[in-house]
Amino acid sequence: MHIRKMLSIATLGVVLCACTTLTPEERRAADEKTCLSYGFRRNTDALATCLQRIELDRRAESRAFRYGNDPMMWGWNRPVIVR
Repeated sequence: MHIRKMLSIATLGVVLCACTTLTPEERRAADEKTCLSYGFRRNTDALATCLQRIELDRRAESRAFRYGNDPMMWGWNRPVIVR
């Protein structure tokens, strides 16, 4: 019974995670909306730079999470060196 319950919870987690994933088009629209809210205008180099920086930040976060360098965890899992 315990294994069945755990499997149900895991399946529910996968289903919920799949529902919240944005398509590339939705992510681009959200990023563009963010940059426009900062005051950038459509079809300008400044807007393109803003979109690029958002994407670069997203990639850096992904790399940090993938390789265990998540800034949110720095206080918890950093080694303490005592000399």
